[in-house]
Amino acid sequence: MNPWIGTIPVVILAMAGGFAIVRRRRRAGVRALVVVDSVVLVAALVVLVVTLDGATASAAVVPAATGSAAAGIGGSALIAAAIAVAGSSIGAAFAVAYTGSAALAAMSERPEIFGRAMVVVGLAEGIAIYGLIIAVILIGRA
Repeated sequence: MNPWIGTIPVVILAMAGGFAIVRRRRRAGVRALVVVDSVVLVAALVVLVVTLDGATASAAVVPAATGSAAAGIGGSALIAAAIAVAGSSIGAAFAVAYTGSAALAAMSERPEIFGRAMVVVGLAEGIAIYGLIIAVILIGRA
């Protein structure tokens, strides 16, 4: 079984506990949740720093063992590809949200502009496709 599936009940219980705390004691419950969120944020930052420190240490060892100077570049290319896809998808989501709502508002007044409105929404969705193309190019070079 995937270990992430086992965390679903824990997340559900934590959410229910958070709602119960906030419902019973508004101000104290919110303070408690802010403290818990701060602790989780600091723990996540510690894990990130340890992971990045370990990645640089293992990347320094890999080229010496293989004799290739470009052996450690693969991980960076994969991270760059993930950033390209994530950034372009978030940008496309904002673009589609704004153009889609404007297109629906315009179509409510003039239904005959449906085709032109959908073209604008499709062009906004093209931003995500560009990010996917960049990711494929980066992964191909890794």
